[in-house]
Amino acid sequence: MGRYPRRFRQAQHTWKDFIACGDYLVKNGYTSPSHLIGMGTSAGGILIGRAITERPDLFAAAISNVSCSNMLRQENTPNGPVNVPEFGSVKDPVQCQALYEMDALQHVKPDTKYPAVICVGGMNDPRVIVWQPGKFAAALQAATTSGKPVLMQVNYDNGHFTEDKAVTFRNFANMYAFALWQAGHPNFQPAAVAVK
Repeated sequence: MGRYPRRFRQAQHTWKDFIACGDYLVKNGYTSPSHLIGMGTSAGGILIGRAITERPDLFAAAISNVSCSNMLRQENTPNGPVNVPEFGSVKDPVQCQALYEMDALQHVKPDTKYPAVICVGGMNDPRVIVWQPGKFAAALQAATTSGKPVLMQVNYDNGHFTEDKAVTFRNFANMYAFALWQAGHPNFQPAAVAVK
């Protein structure tokens, strides 16, 4: 007790390194904040959630896929207790601080220009319960002033990951189409004239 869990140090480096990589790409002319897309899946929800809450100005769009978005409540989920050795417990004051730092939901600030975000949850997901990305999406919707969409997509067919390739391909197509639309890719913009 009283020690940071090993995953915290790794997790903290992930979002700070991710931000540094994004800054490098922008500063060296590879992209711009109006075109940069970030994605995190599962525990990678810590990465993308904290990256956009720490640097919302850096990204055009973010994909938060079956994401650990509310780490302070993680151990109260079906799969949470087995992750305590990795992430820590709210019952330990030092580890609770680490969980707070990893918790994207806790870092959403009102009246902030957040990027466009699509959160995805699996209704039958035993690993990251669907309310985690759901709460994150709701908090971003309430807080953002950018005018960019924040969507929640629920996969009712499967859970965390699936062997059903049709479901997998559909989910990834939705996520990437959303992100490319928001990043301004010409092939993913709405038609100028409504189709009759």
